[in-house]
Amino acid sequence: MVLRIGNASGFYGDRFDAVREMLTGGELDVLTGDYLAELTMLILGRDQLKDPAAGYAKTFLRQMEEGLGLAHERGVRIVANAGGLNPAGLADALTALAAKLGLPTRIAHVDGDRLPPRDGVLTANAYLGGAGIAACLAAGADVVVTGRVTDAALVTGPAQWHFGWGPEEYDKLAGAVVAGHVLECGTQATGGNYAFFAAHDPAVLRRPGFPLAELHADGSAVITKHPGTGGLVDVGTVTAQLLYETAGARYPGPDVTARLDTVRLGQEGPDRVRIQGVTGEAPPPTLKVGLTRLGGFRNEVVFVLTGLDIDAKARLVRDQIEDAFVSADSRPADVRWELARTDREDAPTEETASALLRLVVRDPSPEAVGRTLTGAAIELALASYPGFHVTAPPGRGAPYGVFTTAYVPAAEVPHTAVLPDGTRVPVPVPPRTAEEPAPLPDPELPPPLPDGPARPAPLGRIAGARSGDKGGDANVGVWVRTEEEWRWLAHTLTVEKFRELLPETADLTVVRHVLPHLRALNFTVAGILGEGVASQARFDPQAKALGEWLRSRHLDIPEVLL
Repeated sequence: MVLRIGNASGFYGDRFDAVREMLTGGELDVLTGDYLAELTMLILGRDQLKDPAAGYAKTFLRQMEEGLGLAHERGVRIVANAGGLNPAGLADALTALAAKLGLPTRIAHVDGDRLPPRDGVLTANAYLGGAGIAACLAAGADVVVTGRVTDAALVTGPAQWHFGWGPEEYDKLAGAVVAGHVLECGTQATGGNYAFFAAHDPAVLRRPGFPLAELHADGSAVITKHPGTGGLVDVGTVTAQLLYETAGARYPGPDVTARLDTVRLGQEGPDRVRIQGVTGEAPPPTLKVGLTRLGGFRNEVVFVLTGLDIDAKARLVRDQIEDAFVSADSRPADVRWELARTDREDAPTEETASALLRLVVRDPSPEAVGRTLTGAAIELALASYPGFHVTAPPGRGAPYGVFTTAYVPAAEVPHTAVLPDGTRVPVPVPPRTAEEPAPLPDPELPPPLPDGPARPAPLGRIAGARSGDKGGDANVGVWVRTEEEWRWLAHTLTVEKFRELLPETADLTVVRHVLPHLRALNFTVAGILGEGVASQARFDPQAKALGEWLRSRHLDIPEVLL
């Protein structure tokens, strides 16, 4: 008895026609869509300030103008977290849409994740599990929309409903969590953003299809995609997504704590990867809460420095701007300069002869990042370094957001399934939880590779990586494809070597997690993203390319591996 669960969205703004592709491209029982990220909640919160009836993903509603009919024809259930801050509002809109289309579609939603307002907080939402989704499906819902649930809950909910799993069948639930984590980011599991993309035919990866999981009653799954769609599914693409935005061996959630160190992957056939062996533990007694707030105002200007004397030009304009701040008596609270030496000597084009000097300012007052910066930058147009120009004139400044997390007892969150007939059913908390599980022993490392000749080469010649953000922290997952490469990587890429290769992390807390079954190391870097993606504290605010920077760095690699 296989449950085929597909995904048609990895974020708010993903490929619009993916819903049609997934509903018409092959067999499917449930179609999910993930529309919520940390930044999305802030965007929806600002939308709702303007219109209290807003707060959900309008894209999803437009997709359902065609999707409701296609799903009805094929008997596919739809589960999506597109409700955002207003799942009840989205459910009402979908009910009206179904009536307009003449469809007998039964709409349900999950409520209770939105917590009472706190001082200075724009949105506060607890991450719910899949039990509310399961209750809605059991009541006959054709479409279930939720607010803030964990990304994996979009899979664990349908799995609990379909297979009848109890809340303490931890291994099965953990298998569904792992499958859900692979599906949640859409085409990242089918060749999108893949470290080893250059080893494959570019035509294959030009338009990757969306993934699906064939989930079994024992919690094992096969990750695949619809026949004839682009992209690829192999152990590498699945490993990359498993490492994305995770940390150690334990992956806690409201349904179960999945043990990532027990995951075993195997290539079952073309575009088919089996996930099995996953074990689970009791979930924690608390739920994670995502908090967003407006952090202040932000502005930036990028100066273009061309040709000779780049460092001297940067010093001159920096000193001039700082003098202007003093004269204006309103220096922004946070001023950051960064010089990107993108220039080349004796360059054949003006662009390749130019470096970029980026100035970012933040302050609680819009005036300090608006008129003060604008006046200082524009007044230098004829009074600074030779060749003075900027990529764009600074504007008035804009508000920026901050994302933080907190934890609340699960029993204090009113997790509620609102059934198609309007009945509100409280969802009980798990009967057993684990306060502070005992620390796991350090996994045994493989024997080191024998000594032999080595030469400098980029780490990415043999290792893949994928990185991402969790609030102000980042993670970098690194994996290799053979046992010999693993014997070298496990002993070479220590925390010290990681910091040496990525100097931006030298003064930050870096923790290494070892996942031998995946031949992978997962590094968490605390605080590298400041106050999170919405604060735009870094050139790469979500750490999406941190792993690719690491792969580009040179170190001595044994010639036998090259």
